[in-house]
Order: sequence, then structure tokens, then C-alpha cells
Amino acid sequence: MMLMHGKDQPAKLHYMPYSFRVLSPGDYVLCAVTGTRIQLDDLRYWSIVRQEAYVDADASTVAEVKWRKEQGLPA
Repeated sequence: MMLMHGKDQPAKLHYMPYSFRVLSPGDYVLCAVTGTRIQLDDLRYWSIVRQEAYVDADASTVAEVKWRKEQGLPA
């Protein structure tokens, strides 16, 4: 049986401003807040600082508020 790299496998990404680099091939990442699968073509929200992906703006905001509280910063 032939192994299919990247098919139905999580990718490992490095998040940068406006883009990301694929470190390990895959076709999705998991939302750091909800655990939802995000296809790479649909990935629009991430944190460069925390190197996390988010399914939508709401999940991104939840993660940011939590992180700011943990850092002792104003939300």
C-alpha cells in the first residue's frame, strides 16, 4: 500500500505576518480554541506570537483575551 503524505493529516505550520510556511505536510490544522479542523485553504486567523490557528475571528478573540489575562495585560 502506498502512503499518501498530507492526505487527511494535520499540517505543522509556522505562522508569519500575512502568510504561513508549511513545516510538515498536511491538509488541515486544528483550532487552538475549539479543536475544529481547518483546511489550509480556509485558514484565515492565527497568532504569530502564540503560533496557533483559529477557526474564526471569535475564536481568535477568545484566545487573545485569555492570553492577555494570563500576561496581566488589559483585555
